[in-house]
Amino acid sequence: MRDVVLLGSTGSIGTQTLEVIDGHRDRFRVVGLSSGGGNLDALIAQAHDFTPDVVAVPTPAAAATLAGRLPAQTAVWSGPDASSRLAAQPCDVVLNAITGAAGLEPTLAALRAGNALALANKESLVIGGELVTAAAAPGQLIAVDSEHSAFAQALRAGRADEVGRLVLTASGGPFRGRRRDELVDVTPEQALAHPTWTMGRIITINSATLVNKGLELLEAHLLYGVDLDAIQVVVHPTSAVHSMVEFCDGSTIAQCSPPDMKLPIALALNWPERLPGAVRGFDWSRPIDWHFEPLDADAFPAVELARRCGHAGGTAPAVYNAANEVCVDAFCDGRLGFTGIVDTVAAVVEEHLASSPPAALSVETVLAADAWGRARAGELVGELV
Repeated sequence: MRDVVLLGSTGSIGTQTLEVIDGHRDRFRVVGLSSGGGNLDALIAQAHDFTPDVVAVPTPAAAATLAGRLPAQTAVWSGPDASSRLAAQPCDVVLNAITGAAGLEPTLAALRAGNALALANKESLVIGGELVTAAAAPGQLIAVDSEHSAFAQALRAGRADEVGRLVLTASGGPFRGRRRDELVDVTPEQALAHPTWTMGRIITINSATLVNKGLELLEAHLLYGVDLDAIQVVVHPTSAVHSMVEFCDGSTIAQCSPPDMKLPIALALNWPERLPGAVRGFDWSRPIDWHFEPLDADAFPAVELARRCGHAGGTAPAVYNAANEVCVDAFCDGRLGFTGIVDTVAAVVEEHLASSPPAALSVETVLAADAWGRARAGELVGELV
């Protein structure tokens, strides 16, 4: 039996994680749940279903709403550090599904406590960089993203010194094949219509702009120690091949499965062992056609912008992520055009690189860069209105 702490339990990854656990209650026990407080009714239902020892929420007001509505054995923790406190509790695995920079301190808390960390919150690794990798013992960080889970599986086929490059697959999103000038009038409704995955709003828009793939490029570099320039993004519309590792002899190992996040979630919870029956495999009795296309970096410049941030290091990735989150909100609110998302992020990043000398990474410098990136992006968006 593995004890699981789930951070961000009411989001897309959090709810799918609980679905995996629900099908394997003989293997997993939920000992802690945390939520950002946006859907307290869902959190209450989860608590009654899984009876955790602790539920964590960020504010006393949220805790007051929960009062008297949870199982008698479930304690409520509240405050801005509640998720971090929960992440540090003794358990077998912490799955961090918090969205955005708010996941950084819980990520560090879990690692410093010695807990295995199944990381769906890619932003905490991307913005934290060496803060996170230095805090992690060998094997302590476990990927939840389908692409990084694919790398972890494919890398078992050879030694680290045999790796030639990582091939990171991207569906291309709903606008695959469009030229940049054909993206100017894209609406939020169109951008939210992802062809193969069902995800939260920010991740779905990030998949449409390919900012998400830029974050994943940085994540792959940090997780697996592969040079940024040895990671290539290729468009694969059916999302059946989740990523590939090319070895020095020219052999390429691909991890393939139907596009279902429950597989990488199940593998992360049970790592390094596979969980039988996690998802249904392909139907090989029917024709299957997979193809790959090069990425159009002119129409979708977010990946190369992320690579530039990775090479710059320091707090540049934090600014990239922060500015993007502000721009996604502005786009969804009708205050910014679709192509303006990455254009604005690029302007904020370039200003940061030109004006900010390299500084030693700390939680304080990362969060300060995050705050600056959000504020500057907001100012630039406001100038466009």
